Amino acid sequence: SNYRHEIKFYLQKFVRSRKVRKELFKTLKELKMHLPSEKRSKGKSSTLNTLKYALRCVKQVKANEEYYQMLMINDSQPPGFDVSSYTIEEINSITSEYTLKNTDIFAVAVSLITGKIVYISDQAASILNCKREVFHNAKFVEFLTPQDVSVFYSFTTPYRLPSWSMCTGAESSPTECMQEKSFFCRISGSKGRDGELHYLPFRMTPYLMKVQDAELAEEQFCCLLLAERVHSGYEAPRIPPDKRIFTTTHTPNCVFQDVDERAVPLLGYLPQDLIGTPVLLNLHPSDRPLMLAVHRKILQYAGQPFDHSSIRFCAKNGEFITIDTSWSSFVNPWSRKVSFVIGRHKVRM
Repeated sequence: SNYRHEIKFYLQKFVRSRKVRKELFKTLKELKMHLPSEKRSKGKSSTLNTLKYALRCVKQVKANEEYYQMLMINDSQPPGFDVSSYTIEEINSITSEYTLKNTDIFAVAVSLITGKIVYISDQAASILNCKREVFHNAKFVEFLTPQDVSVFYSFTTPYRLPSWSMCTGAESSPTECMQEKSFFCRISGSKGRDGELHYLPFRMTPYLMKVQDAELAEEQFCCLLLAERVHSGYEAPRIPPDKRIFTTTHTPNCVFQDVDERAVPLLGYLPQDLIGTPVLLNLHPSDRPLMLAVHRKILQYAGQPFDHSSIRFCAKNGEFITIDTSWSSFVNPWSRKVSFVIGRHKVRM
């Protein structure tokens, strides 16, 4: 009797296992049908590509949901906020002042309702090494590396955007407009020779505007972005040695809190790559005890600035660069404890 029960148990387990496998293969088959043609391949790599694409879509959907929740909560236009309306032709004309002067800049207008590209300048195709057709009817976040999608949405929330018309007033210059609050994202338009997507870092400066849709005969809120490619600070045109300076702040627990955008061409990291990571993990192993000693001194002499011997910092490419740092800290006047530590770093070459 026990033997029969055991056989019955294993048979049921086997049947359930077969059903699960059958359902799994059916689901994978359906997923593969949604995979873009350029991503399709055969064998195990096909399954892996399918799962990677599905994960990327989930991340984008999650970011979209968070974004639209913020949009619904903050959909009211700030009082006295001047948001002018432009045609596609007018956008092309006003952005050419930037794109024609700098071959590393392209302009793109993204609908705040659908997320789709409503305008993109001709320079984008050459900078991203792709055909202009890939942007047609596409969502801009599809060209971002997945880990930067949430960064993009957080910086393009409508109530946080400066109006383009306010920026381009009579007293504003192109340089001043590019100095608005910017952020960084990695963008890709095509695959490399190895078949993988290769992302390039860009400094993104966002603005709010209304775009007149000729087909729908109505206006829609859009985010206009001026995207400038970031090059290594050690390649032509090089950043002069005396200008290779950036600042960081980290918590009393030695975790990065903020990273100056000047660090991007010098370290290769985008700010979001470092924020939230331990400072020590980015240093040469031999220099970590030195950093701990410095940190203890910072906490001991709270608020007092001082210079210290150089340390080696690991750049994005894996090489170590030597930096000389001036340290200081901000002390909470109520608790009299260090709130955060400030480092002013100069790259030594």
